[in-house]
Amino acid sequence: MDKKMWKSIKQFFSYFFVGGMAALVEWGMFFIFSNLLHIYYQGATILAFLFSTMTNWWLGRNITFKDSAYQSQKRKELILIFAVSAIGLFLNMILMYVWVSLLGMNTDFKKMIGKIAATGIVFFWNFFIRKYVVYKEK
Repeated sequence: MDKKMWKSIKQFFSYFFVGGMAALVEWGMFFIFSNLLHIYYQGATILAFLFSTMTNWWLGRNITFKDSAYQSQKRKELILIFAVSAIGLFLNMILMYVWVSLLGMNTDFKKMIGKIAATGIVFFWNFFIRKYVVYKEK
């Protein structure tokens, strides 16, 4: 296995860890906003996304993509991360709408299952776009 492939595999597993931590933040915040504060599930999804994206950005830049060219350009990096994440949020919102509103998964438990599934699907979008667009090697 060549060096570049090995680096990509290590980054994927590192991002899996980072994404897992961000997912825990997202699920916890979604649970709080949706089930404890009774915020409508779409609003709870957006609020949880904001917390998760900040967690993902911070951990990702300090663990997975620490060698990026953006170490001195945090503003540009944050704009790119939020742009990519906004598309991920859009995908997440569509999936949550399908599961909750169209398929009737509208109990607290079923909404959490839908949220977890949506997070898993959007994880792959986030990793590949960050690796090959945001943090692409020169």
